[in-house]
Amino acid sequence: MTLEQKDRDVLVTLRLRRAKETINEARDNMLLGHWRVVANRLYYACYYAATALLIKNNLTAHTHVGVINQLGFHFVTKGIISMEQGKLYRNLFEKRQVSDYDDWISIDEQDVKPLLEPAEEFIAEMEKLINKQ
Repeated sequence: MTLEQKDRDVLVTLRLRRAKETINEARDNMLLGHWRVVANRLYYACYYAATALLIKNNLTAHTHVGVINQLGFHFVTKGIISMEQGKLYRNLFEKRQVSDYDDWISIDEQDVKPLLEPAEEFIAEMEKLINKQ
């Protein structure tokens, strides 16, 4: 299914708004010490921004790993997005997987707090690329 340009633009705007709301949820949960929730929210904030960029470029992915792969193939390997940001996004995905599904591994402040600023920068970079087009 291909979205019309107007529909894609609306969806991109909604995804970016959701990315910003979700990064705020991560900040709020940091204050409460809910580190598993923080890991989840940091990943999803970046996920919404990454999918906004894919949608803007008429690219689709049907899974979270698909988003990682599309972002890597179309943007990281071409130098549009830095390797560091590509690694950050993959790292956030892995932290979210562990925090959501692995009962035996604890996630705490030192695991996720240092990721807030890079996640904010990732979202800003996705928005910059979207607005550049």
